[in-house]
Amino acid sequence: MCTCLLIDILTMLNINEIRNDFPIFQREVKPGVPLVYLDSTATSQKPLAVIEAMNDFYRRSNANIHRGVHTLAEEATELYEQSRVRIARFINASAAHQIIYTRNTTESINLVAYSWGRAHLKAGDLVILTEMEHHSNLVPWHILQAERGIELEFIPVTDDGLLDLEAYKTLLARSPKLVSFAHMSNVLGTINPAAEIIRLAHAAGAVTVVDAAQSVPHFKVDVQALEADFLAFSAHKMCGPTGIGVLYGKTALLESMPPFLGGGDMIKEVKLRSFRPNSLPYKFEAGTPAIAEAVGFGAAVDYLTSVGMDAIAAHEHEITEYALERLEEVPGVRVFGPSAQHKGGVTAFTLDGVHPHDVAQILDRDGVAVRAGHHCAQPLHEKFGIPASSRASFYLYNTKAEIDLLVNGIYKVKEMFG
Repeated sequence: MCTCLLIDILTMLNINEIRNDFPIFQREVKPGVPLVYLDSTATSQKPLAVIEAMNDFYRRSNANIHRGVHTLAEEATELYEQSRVRIARFINASAAHQIIYTRNTTESINLVAYSWGRAHLKAGDLVILTEMEHHSNLVPWHILQAERGIELEFIPVTDDGLLDLEAYKTLLARSPKLVSFAHMSNVLGTINPAAEIIRLAHAAGAVTVVDAAQSVPHFKVDVQALEADFLAFSAHKMCGPTGIGVLYGKTALLESMPPFLGGGDMIKEVKLRSFRPNSLPYKFEAGTPAIAEAVGFGAAVDYLTSVGMDAIAAHEHEITEYALERLEEVPGVRVFGPSAQHKGGVTAFTLDGVHPHDVAQILDRDGVAVRAGHHCAQPLHEKFGIPASSRASFYLYNTKAEIDLLVNGIYKVKEMFG
């Protein structure tokens, strides 16, 4: 048996084992039609380890946290805080208190805009974003622009889906106060050179925000190596539950920021006419949090760690290379974004003469789940002169055979539309 064939077999056996960890892949979309899930950029599927961890919490340890001294309250608090510790370790944060639980990446970025932004930005101050941003990293700054009169400028995206770093350097000469950017595009799949972007921003005196919703789930992200000031991501895109995310921040920045929300657990002392906020991280975690979801988040981090982030990244790169090769074979398909060398497991495309929603609906008849629309990135689609695109996205559980089913489905779409 040749070495290359042996490697292929071993890889497939490993992927089959991984797929067995995800109960949803046992179902059929309709009789005889298995699920081909190519929409992990929107939300990933959940392994049994995460489902069981949350189920076990509700069955055995359900109670509110931090306030109670009874057994269940102490168990729930320990589970909640241990997840924070494991998440901090996962991104190599220097301390667990730098991990702020939020609802998702969107809330994390809004927290920075509302708290740090309102405390530090004034009329005329420059914030640099990019043309490939998700709406979650555009709208909070638009709101602040309308409220405070800050200026927004954007790093251009080149025709091949990369950021124009020379244009970025020109913008930095204007002494921005903040640079906020996506580590990986949810449309183009572009993996931006985050360390270089941050280094240049710091040299210009700017604070940085990294939207890592699409990077943390797919390859190793080390916040200390990046020197990131703030970094945001969501559990539901990395095998965890919906409804919980994280804002990482450097301690000095977080300590200098006013609270985002007011209420229980974010206070140290309350009087009728005053209050004192709690210490980190609780200053930013008002009210009863998503406790079971935090437990599930910790289980997701453990699962990804057990598989290995380097192995996940290598597998996705292989799948992405294969997907680009197959899609480029199809007449009338236009693929957006850079080559696989600069790309994560996301492939947005259009098919001549067919609306992306029609593509997605017809693919669904064969169990192939892709996303269609502007993917919360309308300005990027406008730049490329299209109202929408179809998007196939890949994760640790996807196979080359599923890419073949995607391409076969696109050929069926072509036949239907002549």
